[in-house]
Amino acid sequence: MKLNDLLYKESEWLKAEGPKSNVAISTRVRVARNVAGHLYFNRANSAARAETLEMMIKAIKKSKLLKKTLLVKINDISNLDKRFLVERHLMSREHTQNSEFKALAIEESEIVSVMLNEEDHLRLQVMQSGFNVMETWRIVDEIDTELERILHFDYSDKFGYLTSCPTNTGTGMRASVMLHLPILAMTAQIENVFNAISKLGLTMRGFYGEDTEASGDFFQISNQVALGHSEMDVLDNLERIIRKIIHKEESARGELFQKRKEELIDRVHRSYGTLKNARIITSSETIKLLSAIRLGVDLGLLKDITISDVNEVLLLTQPAHLQKINGEEIAPYDRDLKRADLIRQKLVK
Repeated sequence: MKLNDLLYKESEWLKAEGPKSNVAISTRVRVARNVAGHLYFNRANSAARAETLEMMIKAIKKSKLLKKTLLVKINDISNLDKRFLVERHLMSREHTQNSEFKALAIEESEIVSVMLNEEDHLRLQVMQSGFNVMETWRIVDEIDTELERILHFDYSDKFGYLTSCPTNTGTGMRASVMLHLPILAMTAQIENVFNAISKLGLTMRGFYGEDTEASGDFFQISNQVALGHSEMDVLDNLERIIRKIIHKEESARGELFQKRKEELIDRVHRSYGTLKNARIITSSETIKLLSAIRLGVDLGLLKDITISDVNEVLLLTQPAHLQKINGEEIAPYDRDLKRADLIRQKLVK
């Protein structure tokens, strides 16, 4: 597998095949680990960073669970490819910075990716379609256990797994679910949701996680604290709260459809009409319109489109993906033209 092959593959988390995928786009679980006896990345010199990186690459190659894995050294790829990998949620924006002595391992189905020498030595993440917290954790735990036998992670009996950032110390785990909540946003209930989950140890972020704002009514909800709680405590809390939010969104959809059906039909078909006929369109406008279409598909207002179709267009119309499809970097105005062309090709069947 080569990096460019990803462009023509359907990411697992976009398939809309998981539980409650009408509301939950994806579930992600990530663990941060550091190799015992090695200076952490932000304190190490170039020689130490290079040594730790090569050790981790060898460990991944030894792994039986990561046999079919593409290894990419971040310094060897273009800035466009870096943005492309961020858009696919395979690595963080932080991993694209100061990219020497950093690497990324990508399992062929894109369920698993491993960032090497990001903030911590190793950040293992698994993403699944839909609302699938425990199965996602099971895969992470299995791979984490295997890699720990090879690498020996930095661990304290008192504090748990030691990490560069104190907020990750303990389990070293961040678990999140990406939700599409158009009706809770439309009816101004999102602020109440945010306030409620903040009191319960969770936080709400945008489409690309930390330091990003929500757009198109897409929200990423994750745990805030890793220290002092077991993995099961964190996962149970997340699963219980997400289940309630999904139920609240589904109930609100049904209720609003009964009370304001024509308004919803108008919103969905206006959005569909704009996307089918636009000749130039920005990324932010596309996300907002696709949000309405995704809602329309779930409500049965659009029969010839699936949620998977909407998810695919949502990803392919991101700036780096458009440029990868085009084969080169292109200016923002030209991207807006190309985006409109691609949407018409994908949505007009």
